[in-house]
Formats: sequence, C-alpha cells, structure tokens
Amino acid sequence: MYGWEFPPSISGGLGIACHDLTLALSQRNIKINFVLPNLKKATHQKSHVDLISSSDVILQHRYQNISYEDFLQNIDLINVNSALRPYLNEETYIEFLREIQKLSLVTEESGESFFKLNINDLYGPDLLTEVARYAYVAGQIANNVDHDIIHAHDWLTILAGIEAKKASGKKLIYHVHALEIDRSGINVNPEIYRIEKHGLEQADVIIAVSFYTKNIIVKHYGIHPNKVEVVHNAVSKTKVSKIKNIIKKSPQEKIVLFLGRVTFQKGPDYFLEAAAKVLKKQKNIKFVIAGSGDMINRLIERAAELKIGRHVIFTGFLNREQVEEVFAASDVYVMSSVSEPFGISSLEAVLFDVPVILSKQSGVAEVLKHSLKVDFWDTNDLANKIHALVKYPALQNELLVQASEELKHIQWENSAQKVEEIYKASL
Repeated sequence: MYGWEFPPSISGGLGIACHDLTLALSQRNIKINFVLPNLKKATHQKSHVDLISSSDVILQHRYQNISYEDFLQNIDLINVNSALRPYLNEETYIEFLREIQKLSLVTEESGESFFKLNINDLYGPDLLTEVARYAYVAGQIANNVDHDIIHAHDWLTILAGIEAKKASGKKLIYHVHALEIDRSGINVNPEIYRIEKHGLEQADVIIAVSFYTKNIIVKHYGIHPNKVEVVHNAVSKTKVSKIKNIIKKSPQEKIVLFLGRVTFQKGPDYFLEAAAKVLKKQKNIKFVIAGSGDMINRLIERAAELKIGRHVIFTGFLNREQVEEVFAASDVYVMSSVSEPFGISSLEAVLFDVPVILSKQSGVAEVLKHSLKVDFWDTNDLANKIHALVKYPALQNELLVQASEELKHIQWENSAQKVEEIYKASL
C-alpha cells in the first residue's frame, strides 16, 4: 500500500483514513506493507503496523546503489526518503525545498521506467520531480517486498503504484480520495490531471470514496463506470476521547465551527458570508475558522470589511487534541465545501454531539442522511440553517439522535470488508 501520510505524522483526513482502514483490514488478517515518503525517521511504536526507519532507502545520484537490506524481512511500514508532503502545490513545494535541501534533476536512463509517459519535460526541482522520485523507489521496493496486490492512495502515489505493478506484475488498485477537479475547480493543473488520468487508466480497479467522486471520475476522466467501486469512508468507534466529557458547551454563547484547510475547495469564504448574515439576526455567536491555508489573510480582511471581526476566531492549524477540544465546545459544525469527495470530519462532529450542515457537493451527504444540506454557494440558505440550529435546541437534538444511530452502520469494519472483497476479486 502506497500513501503519503500516516499517524503519528499526519496532515489531514487522508492520514486518519489510511490508519483506520488499515487497522480494520489488519483485524481481518490482511498483512499490509505501508510505504510512505518521509524525510524523518519513523517513530518506533507498536501498532497494527510496524514503523520502519527510512534511513536505508537512499537514492544516490541518478538513482543508483539503493540499499534494501532492511526491507527484505518482516516489513510493515516503509518510509521512503522523499520530500513529498500532502497538499503541496508548486509554490509551497519550492518554498519547502529551500528549507530542506537541493534535489538533483531527474534524468531518464531506464527504458522500463514510468518516465516513458511523454511528460519528461515536466521534471525539475519541483513537486513533480518528487512524484517521479517516489515512483522510482516504489518499483524497487516492489521487487524486494513480497505482496499479492498493490493499493495506491491518490495522485502523489499512483505513479509509484504503476511502477510497482511493472516490477511485480500484481494487480493495481487506485484509491481516489480527492481529485484535481475537487481541489482547483476549473483552474486545474494540467500535469496533475494528466497523472490522475493515466493512473485511472492503468489501474486494474478504482476505489472511489463516494458516488459523488465516482461520477467525477466517469464524467471528467472518461473512465468506464464498471471499473469504479465505491467504498465510503467511515469513523472509528474509539475516536471520542475524554475531552468530550470535560469540556462543556456554553449556554450563553454559541459556537459555529468550520474545520479544515482554508482553501478554495473547502469554501471558507461562503461560511464567512453566511456568518455575517446570521449575526444580523443573533449576536451571541462566535464563528470559528479552524485550520490553515492560502485564504486566511483574505478572510481576515473580509471579516473586517463585514464588521464582524470580534465574532470570528481564526485558530490556525490545530493538532489532534486541539481539534477534539474545538469539536467538544461547538454547537454547530458547517462543511461548506465547493467539492468534497467525502468529509470524515462531519462524522467526527456527530461523535462529539455536534449537529452538522453539509454541502450538497459532498460524498458524506450520501451516508449521513440526518444532517441539514445546502448548495455551497447559497449563503442565504446556509445562514438560515445555522440560525435554525442555534435557535431551536429541539432540532439539534433530533438531528443528533438520528445521526448517531446512522453512525452505527458507518464503520471502518464495513469498509474493510468491501475492500477485502475487491482484493479477492482482483487476485
């Protein structure tokens, strides 16, 4: 299995999803070697996978003399020495490079490598170079680590999956958690789109996290629907911590929460515009925008323009404990995404007894029926629904009772069973 984040080093929902899915799979007696790009040595701790140091996976100049001695026995988690990080784009990647090291340019020497994809001219000291670098190492690992099937998560690792398939001849599953169309709308990065499309075409089976995502794969990438299986994400029954019982919600001041990357895809600007409309009707509300991203400064300026600055809190990036604290303190959770393949955070909100308002343009809306739903762009409707939940506790309670019942069936055990069935059908 190829991914790019995994606890304890995670940046978002994908790391949590990979952790919980692999845990559920391991409980079904499926042995998983999880390959990660990571500059740091792995934290050695016991879990359902063993975290192995990346120090022995070193790419020398022109990718020669790679050592795999420690990967030949009992490997559970392999950290490839790579600069890949989740949610990078070209600008943030270049900034990241300045902080760590100067990478050598990728050159094509192997007639069997992935570089035969007619995109040789794209590679330099940038994000795509790292995608290529990870792919090369992945193929070498596949030659040395015994496996029955290959499972790659999202675009940064699909080329690695393709190289592994070339090396071992095993079937490749491409697990799509998000697409460039989700992240960028009509302003897609053509290179990333091309990698995604190539991966979707080369995969033997595609897993989409929702029917919403499956429809995008079919419509925008030209993939036959029979090739795409839907396995919804889920939530772990053990996620709720003691914080839920320690932190009490304030009866005087309500908290409405936005949690996620503060980027175009997540729709924080629509959340803010709706907040201004709600505050015209009711003042005892704090709107919390929890997360970091490239829209922060613009939103701070907009809050000032709307004269609602004292009612809006920007927390910046939150660690896991802080996320739980803000969930426990909140009265309403809003997911205003422009395009959301799934949205695990909505399920977590329900675990913390927080009713949710979902964008209709989301995958989680397919399984969490007892939530209020809006079109992301309809700030009037969003404002009315926020106000209704804040004003009417009976509505809150009814949604929570029904949604909590739904969560009993939205479990990783069910998702893992579907993934295992896909594995068996692919062998």
